[in-house]
Amino acid sequence: MILLQLVSALVFYENHWNKVSLRLARGLTGDIAAIIELMHRSPGPKDRAEILALAASTMGMDVSYREGKILANVPAGKIGVQDNILDRALREAVKRPFKVDTASIDRKIAIAVQLGGGVLDVVVNRKRLFSSTTYIFVLWMVGTSMILFGVATIFMRNQVRPIRRLAAAADNFGKGRDAPSFKPEGATEVRRAAAAFISMRDRIQRQIGQRTDMLAGVSHDLRTPLTRMKLQLEMFKDDEGALEMKGDIADMEHMLEAYLAFARGEGDEAQKPTNISAMLYEVVGQSGRKGAVIDLHTEDDFVVPVRPNAFKRCLTNIVENAGRYGEHVSIRAGKRGESIEIVVDDDGPGIPKESREDAFKPFIRLEQSRNPETGGVGLGLSIARDIMRSHGGDIQLDRSPAGGLRALLTLPI
Repeated sequence: MILLQLVSALVFYENHWNKVSLRLARGLTGDIAAIIELMHRSPGPKDRAEILALAASTMGMDVSYREGKILANVPAGKIGVQDNILDRALREAVKRPFKVDTASIDRKIAIAVQLGGGVLDVVVNRKRLFSSTTYIFVLWMVGTSMILFGVATIFMRNQVRPIRRLAAAADNFGKGRDAPSFKPEGATEVRRAAAAFISMRDRIQRQIGQRTDMLAGVSHDLRTPLTRMKLQLEMFKDDEGALEMKGDIADMEHMLEAYLAFARGEGDEAQKPTNISAMLYEVVGQSGRKGAVIDLHTEDDFVVPVRPNAFKRCLTNIVENAGRYGEHVSIRAGKRGESIEIVVDDDGPGIPKESREDAFKPFIRLEQSRNPETGGVGLGLSIARDIMRSHGGDIQLDRSPAGGLRALLTLPI
């Protein structure tokens, strides 16, 4: 629209303005040339007075004659494009020395023409060189521009609002937050995109629900024979073989719980506002009772909608993982922009840079960089990252200033 206004103004000034102004200037200079011609044909004082009176009454000009005077050779100040056009018209019509003064008299133009016996002074109203269509054009251009800008603004807001709502719904769904009030609206293409998003969301939720139900059934089916085996072992004497089998069954139950937790991902838990700082203190207290030395510092209380049990499991996995391999653990939590950052440092052996992403892969334990006597099935970091990503955040591993491993948790607010 700005480009359209610029083109319109350019066309107006290049065509209408110049042409109309030149015609008005030629009309004025034609009248002056006519007066000069009449004075040339009737040079007497009486005839000259009648000619000047006729010019004043019929041409709207104040004309006077200074006999015996010579036009001073002093350049007059010029302003605007109209002066150039008037000079051009005077050169074409009068063909005599002249001077134009547009500044001395308010709203008037003074023109002095050198004649053979003196100087002809002409004072004329500036309106004779100005077309009222200029104001009309500017008013119409500005008025229509404001109307079009208003219509365009309303239209664009109505079209952008559904796109923003779709983006917000997709962002909330990516963070595990549902948007039940979202519905397709706006242009046809936006409604189609919104309908496709709703269908995708329903399919994903249905698949998650089906997987959760299936895993619940698998868990029940596997627990039943394990329970029978435990009962049968209780009937045996506490010999060495029975104790080993009990230990194997306990390990199987532990692994089964880990596998199901990883596959289930706590996806069926509802989100609710949770104090992350209080949860960190709770997790640190539980880990401290297991013998870990942990230093915790939080900048403030952070209340964020999360799935409490799942997020607590994520924090517990990270903190216990650090306490398992390091003698001292340092935890720092604070707000950084639109996210909460939780930094967990330990002074353990750490993980080589090229193996840090592998640590998040399921069922992988980096024995070359961790204590080979530790337990676990290689799912702690995998479960923690899945939970963080389901909340729209992430976990990154780096080298800690203490020499061990640093885990950086980022949670969007």
